[in-house]
Amino acid sequence: MIAALGMYDLGDAAPANDRLWALIRDGLGGAGMAAPQALTRGDLAYLPGWLSPDLVLAQTCGRPFREMLHDKVALIGTPDYGLPGCAPGYYRSVFVVRADDPRGALGDFASARFAYNDPMSQSGWAGPMHHAPYLTPALQTGGHRASAQAVAEGAADVAALDAVTWGLLQRNLPELAAQLRVVDETPPAPGLPLISAQGSDAARIFSVVAGAIAALSAGDRAALSLQGLVQIPVSAYLALPPAAPAPKL
Repeated sequence: MIAALGMYDLGDAAPANDRLWALIRDGLGGAGMAAPQALTRGDLAYLPGWLSPDLVLAQTCGRPFREMLHDKVALIGTPDYGLPGCAPGYYRSVFVVRADDPRGALGDFASARFAYNDPMSQSGWAGPMHHAPYLTPALQTGGHRASAQAVAEGAADVAALDAVTWGLLQRNLPELAAQLRVVDETPPAPGLPLISAQGSDAARIFSVVAGAIAALSAGDRAALSLQGLVQIPVSAYLALPPAAPAPKL
């Protein structure tokens, strides 16, 4: 069995995710549903696990859900991170540049080097490229933290980071975050959904997860920025604009 909460698992979020999973696991057990003892981390926390018939619960990204998963998994719900200017369960990307870069608006970076985490990322690639198609992709980093690092170190000039991840970086890696500043942000989009294997009892799992979030300590809720769990329809994810093709770098 697979359970993974790897999308926001940096710093103090990792032990908080472990405690959240313990609450979910016990709740599933109380509802007569089997669940693994501990969270899965590593490759199985991502695409191989998302497609596994053994998937109990995982968080995926909006673009993989829209383009690869929506008809192959059960949509459970979408965590709400209480982001300013976003409806419950929605999020956005922030564009970061070096704090000492003299350029002001995002449009000033049209010919600059854009770092992105992955071409299948909604927040690092699809949303930002729809919002600012004039950016010049120059570096694929493999992760939001690596994109931030690339800008801070001068390997790129601008990157788009998931706003929840940006908050995690500010709290857990303040020296890195202090080297960056936000110049723009994308419009809100449906956030990263929780999924289970196709045929799962989505309503029962939703109830268990919502109860577990409500039962978290104040400290763990703050570490995860979690406000609750909401239901966003599959159609809202499918309605997102198509993504520009990624270049061969």
